[in-house]
Amino acid sequence: MPNLRSWTSESIRRIERDFQRSADTHLTFLEIPGLPGVSMYIKDESTHPTGSLKHRLARSLFLYALCNGWVRAGTTIIEASSGSTAVSEAYFARMLGLPFIAVMPRSTSPAKIKLIEFYDGRCHFVDRPEQVYDEATRLARQTGGHYMDQFTYAERATDWRGNNNIAQSIFDQLKNESHPVPRWIVTGAGTGGTSATIGRYVRYHGHATQLCVVDPENSVFLDYHRSRESGITSTRSSGVEGIGRPRVEPSFVPDVIDRMIRVPTASSYAAMRYLACLTGKRYGGSTGTDFHGALKLACDMVAAGESGSIVFLACDSGERYLDTYYDDQWVASQGHDLALHLNLVKEICATGEWTAAENQPGNALRPVEEVA
Repeated sequence: MPNLRSWTSESIRRIERDFQRSADTHLTFLEIPGLPGVSMYIKDESTHPTGSLKHRLARSLFLYALCNGWVRAGTTIIEASSGSTAVSEAYFARMLGLPFIAVMPRSTSPAKIKLIEFYDGRCHFVDRPEQVYDEATRLARQTGGHYMDQFTYAERATDWRGNNNIAQSIFDQLKNESHPVPRWIVTGAGTGGTSATIGRYVRYHGHATQLCVVDPENSVFLDYHRSRESGITSTRSSGVEGIGRPRVEPSFVPDVIDRMIRVPTASSYAAMRYLACLTGKRYGGSTGTDFHGALKLACDMVAAGESGSIVFLACDSGERYLDTYYDDQWVASQGHDLALHLNLVKEICATGEWTAAENQPGNALRPVEEVA
């Protein structure tokens, strides 16, 4: 027992030392001429050591598992993940000298697979996204390992009251800005852990900030938010890695969400590409989904004569998607023509008018919304 406690204590210290060596992620101001009075900010989570928002989650999950006594020296770590969480967990597993296996759909981007393998992780593929859960459970049983299960523990592994979580970071970085308390924070939901953390934090600290969760096509979260029918499922992929799920995940907490917006897949890709034009930096598809939702909220504020700030999350780098979302041939092979969508995003940024874009013939930009 003393040896086990000693290994656990040293493992926690290693993770904490890694945290202390890592600077906070940037909050970048995004100037958009057509949105007077609205200050737009990007919370750039791509600057974490493993390149995504999931670095925070993986660190929390490891600390949670260690302190619960679930992970010991030599324990094989198993995770069901479409990529970014697995990349970050592989990083921490290697840090602690633990074997790591990621269970993921075959459609996961090759760049993410390479990153998992770079951190000495192993990739175990399934044919359909909904198979990852049972297969991860089976592998954990077979190996005597521990299934991290981000979809269950994401909302509880992070201290939502503060302790350097993403919400506290956003408010600390905004404190000297013209609108230090944001009108909206926009994020997608994969596990639901980030939205739960932000929603709880703003309530705990009494902020007037509202939380908007954007949901891609074919994901069930918006439908569940509307109906509260937990058994709903989808057999189709969202088309945006990292967010949107085929089932309602245990970590998704609907009552902390003020508004949901469903975003067409092509609109996510177009917003992602136009954001690269505005910033000179490529982000992933989920960032495009977030940006699309932020633009809708900003246009609503302009139409209502409101001023304030909006923060949306940049979840990971676009370098992971050069052979998919940024490849014109790949996009066309998925049945998408982005030209119209790109023009509409550009028009919105220039005019601040959403209705003008919606009324263009043949567009698929109109979001389906649910207000809590």
